[in-house]
Amino acid sequence: MTLNPRPVTIAVAGGSGSGKTTVSNAILDRVGSHNIAYLPHDAYYKDLRDLSHEQRLAINFDHPDSLDTQLMVEHIRRLQDGQPIEIPIYDFTRHTRTEERIPIAPHPIIMVEGILVLAEAALREVFDVKIFVDTDADLRFIRRLQRDIVERGRSVDSVIKQYLATVRPMHLEFVEPSKRYAHVIIPEGGFNEVAIDMVADRIRSLLRERADRD
Repeated sequence: MTLNPRPVTIAVAGGSGSGKTTVSNAILDRVGSHNIAYLPHDAYYKDLRDLSHEQRLAINFDHPDSLDTQLMVEHIRRLQDGQPIEIPIYDFTRHTRTEERIPIAPHPIIMVEGILVLAEAALREVFDVKIFVDTDADLRFIRRLQRDIVERGRSVDSVIKQYLATVRPMHLEFVEPSKRYAHVIIPEGGFNEVAIDMVADRIRSLLRERADRD
């Protein structure tokens, strides 16, 4: 009996609004989206249903402690061992997990995306390829503003207040320093075709090496 080769596990990190999703999709297009198990770190925010509305609003959602990273590490290791998982679905308007889950089957590639995925030592240990998407702060803020208003029902005032109170300070404290752990830094996000092509080639090479070895 021939065992399936261990998946190639990729981290895509960078500040909020840096273009991580664009880079991830570009890599998937080149490598093949049918080969991918995608895990967003955002899905692993801790469930705050036991807190009052006021207490939930006081949580610093840009600090590593707001995320259940231990559960994500467990899920990644299970996928690496060829086991299926179910990832949480997070309700950002209520700051709680829903009762539903998304089933994820094992795939040759595991892609993990999030602003803090390289800031956590436990997560860094499970990655084969670490990517940091580097984008100017003004562009990141504009993208975050648009996203939070359209997708998360936020007001302009609340987004600005959160950015100044937590997003920017936590970026400087945790996200920006985590860039030093990256194998590849991609400036200009999804517009950097050369860097994305190089990363895609490396991922394909790793897949071939593991298929030949196993």
